[in-house]
Amino acid sequence: MGGFGYPAGCMRGSTPRGSELRTFLCFLLGFLGIGNALAAEPAPTAVADDATELVLGRISDDPKAHYEQLKPLLDFVVPRMRDVGITRGRILMARDTQQMLSYLRRGRVDWVTETAGTAMQLQQRAGAQPLLLTERSGVSRYHTVFFVRNDSGLDSLDDLRGHSIAFQNTGSTSAYVVPVITLLDAGLKPEILLSPNDTPSPDTVGYVFARSEVNIAAWVHKRLVDAGAFSSLDWNNDRRMLPAFRNDMKVIHATPDYPRALEMVRAGLDPAVKARLREVLLQAADDPEAAAAMKQFFGTTRFLPLDAESEHALGQLRGGIVRVREKVE
Repeated sequence: MGGFGYPAGCMRGSTPRGSELRTFLCFLLGFLGIGNALAAEPAPTAVADDATELVLGRISDDPKAHYEQLKPLLDFVVPRMRDVGITRGRILMARDTQQMLSYLRRGRVDWVTETAGTAMQLQQRAGAQPLLLTERSGVSRYHTVFFVRNDSGLDSLDDLRGHSIAFQNTGSTSAYVVPVITLLDAGLKPEILLSPNDTPSPDTVGYVFARSEVNIAAWVHKRLVDAGAFSSLDWNNDRRMLPAFRNDMKVIHATPDYPRALEMVRAGLDPAVKARLREVLLQAADDPEAAAAMKQFFGTTRFLPLDAESEHALGQLRGGIVRVREKVE
């Protein structure tokens, strides 16, 4: 018989006393289909608050690969925080933004590294606080470009009305969040399409998700969609935008710059721990012992203080995310 089963581990440790009640509860949870979900996400009381442990979190669809990228920097940081009581570190992966929001609200994660769009969602919905800008491969800021084929007859954002555009996925800052905010700012109405073969309404800009930057470029080049949007770094990356494709394309709009990535800390983190973490990360670029760990950490070259320009860009992003949630999603 299929369709449901007992939650994982539900029947373990049963004793004669209360076994009938336990069996009934396990059956009920399994029947409702919530048992395994509950088992996968421990109750808030299941994790004790350990002030000696620094927990680094990451939203990940590939936990093994991301663990290997995060662990060396965490191992560098922890020994340098003993003076504020930190003696060990741990990595906790979240499967999506919603789970990371839960971790932050419950104090299960102390420090998160994320792109700007997701970082602002964590701030708005869980009170996470920006700690530092993250410079990757020598770049701390970038922007989004909208591009079309040279022979498309499209020359501006307004020309996209009644046409289709490819984004990456809803988690992408440069290839979803910022482009949608930009369309809204231009007075355009984004409308999700069923597929690239779907036709947008004449007064909307129809969008589809291509799942990767290289697919965005390929779909525009093959005329599956009329336009694409991703970061300026992707536009200049020959692996994301093949040179043969780029020769047939043109950029019709570029957004202002915004931070490439941010280090965030949870609300309520001990101020001494927060200050020391910030200090250690700011000094890491000048410490030879951190070089390999920094490179492994998504190609990070240094951490930078937030400046006025970055604060302004993040403020714009925060406001835009609210509008995307209200008017598009």
